[in-house]
Amino acid sequence: MLLTSVDPFVQEFERQFDRLTRRALSGGEGGASAVMPLDGIRRKDDVVLRFDLPGADPDSIEVTVDRGVLSVSARREEEFGEDDRVFVRERVMGAFTRRVYLSEHLDSEHVDAAYHNGVLQLRIPVLEKARPRKVEIQRGDTRAIRA
Repeated sequence: MLLTSVDPFVQEFERQFDRLTRRALSGGEGGASAVMPLDGIRRKDDVVLRFDLPGADPDSIEVTVDRGVLSVSARREEEFGEDDRVFVRERVMGAFTRRVYLSEHLDSEHVDAAYHNGVLQLRIPVLEKARPRKVEIQRGDTRAIRA
């Protein structure tokens, strides 16, 4: 798999933290992250990551790669008028960050990013050495043994 964690302790900590965060934000166990859900797709020559960021200010979205860790951060704010009275508040506001560990088989120097209709899509090329390839079988001369 191309998305990996370097340290098993950190991976387990983040898994537990994500589980607790999902429970707190989505109201139950097993729900997707209420803040920044992610889909990852492996293709022949690249990996595509899609992050849901509805209502996020496009100017607030930031994507960085540092030592194999890809970070996506964004901000979603809503202002209310002086006479507005909020009686239901379920949508999460504020700053959000999501981190993904990238494999050494991905070209983190050439990440492409596009934001459209509330979805941030990142395309990360797979390095040539990590792409599937067919290995040719060399055939030797076959000679009959004479007795």
